[in-house]
Amino acid sequence: MLPPNMFAILVILYSVISFALASDPDSLQDLCVALPSSGVKVNGFACKAETNVTESDFFFAGLAKPGIINNTVGSLVTAANVEKIPGLNTLGVSFSRIDYKAGGLNPPHTHPRATEIVFVLEGQLDVGFITTANKLISKTIKKGEIFVFPKGLVHYQKNNGDNHAAVISAFNSQLPGTVSIAATLFTSTPTVPDDVLAKAFQIETKLVDAIKAKLAPKKS
Repeated sequence: MLPPNMFAILVILYSVISFALASDPDSLQDLCVALPSSGVKVNGFACKAETNVTESDFFFAGLAKPGIINNTVGSLVTAANVEKIPGLNTLGVSFSRIDYKAGGLNPPHTHPRATEIVFVLEGQLDVGFITTANKLISKTIKKGEIFVFPKGLVHYQKNNGDNHAAVISAFNSQLPGTVSIAATLFTSTPTVPDDVLAKAFQIETKLVDAIKAKLAPKKS
């Protein structure tokens, strides 16, 4: 049997090692501008040769103006991630701008790779997330206020006002990913079997088909 003090030392050592392994590693270079055309991914994109790096790799003006909303949910997400800003590669951060019509909804979704924090630019929103204990944490937020959605949890935002609303979202990932609950379940390719969805939602199969038709991407 280990002496009590030795056991305590081992517990502390294990905790320190576990914490270190759970954290993102420090960067080993100044920058690693993404080069998607290489086709190589090692938990991120391959690096562009530093001699070919320019200031445009670190710049994006796409969040300066409201996006044009032309969908049925009444919201639009404009991402500023590594796909738009190659210089974000390996840096572990990104932004989005979300615009909402009056009554517009950013439907329930998750970000599997990031925690999200939103800052309200204008308007007023009802926001919330659901814990794994099935508890809803919700609040009404307005211009200048902030709300946090923990990594991986289902969350939403809805414009509860009569005017346009907008937020800036920040993520601790260069590419947080988005899993939209309704779209993922009802418009996947190949499709989730009707009987699976019918049983999961306790609805008739014909209603599953109706929902799939409603959510199907519009053909141009």
